[in-house]
Amino acid sequence: MTDTTVRRLAEGEWTTYRAMRLMSLQQSPEAFAKTFAEEQEFAESVWRDRMKRADRLIATHDGADVGILSMRPADEEFEDSAEIFGLWVRPELRGKGVAVALFQEAVQEALHDGHTHLVYWVGTDNGPGVAFASARGFRPSELRRPMEGARDGEQEIAMVLSVS
Repeated sequence: MTDTTVRRLAEGEWTTYRAMRLMSLQQSPEAFAKTFAEEQEFAESVWRDRMKRADRLIATHDGADVGILSMRPADEEFEDSAEIFGLWVRPELRGKGVAVALFQEAVQEALHDGHTHLVYWVGTDNGPGVAFASARGFRPSELRRPMEGARDGEQEIAMVLSVS
C-alpha cells in the first residue's frame, strides 16, 4: 500500500480524532469497551482532554483517513515504555498494510520520545490480534489484566516489543 501515510495528530486536531474514533465505534463496536452512543454525546472539552492524554497517529490513504492508533507512556510496571492502544483500520483496508504502517510509525515515535519498549494489550481470545502483534516482533509477557468492559471474565495479555 504505497499511498498510505501516517502522522501524529496535533493537539488542535481533536475533530479529526473524534471523527475517526466515532467511525471505529460505529463500524467495529465489538472491539471497544465504550459505545458510539456514549461517545457521540461527549462535549468538545472531553475530546480536547483526550488529545492531551495520549498521542494519536492517523493513517491516510488516497486523501482519506483510514486508520488510527493511540500511544501514551505505559504504566509504571513497564519502565521507559510506551503503550499503544485503540488500533483501528477501516474494514475494507484491513490486510492492506495500514496497521503495519501505524505500528512502524509508533516504533519511530517511541524511539524519538526515548522509550525502550512498546506495550500492546491484546485480548487473550483475540487470535488475529495476538498473531498480528507477534508478527511485528511483540512477545507475550506474564502480565494479564481484566479487559475493560469485558463480559465472562475476558482478559488481556501485555505483549512487549523492544525498540532500542
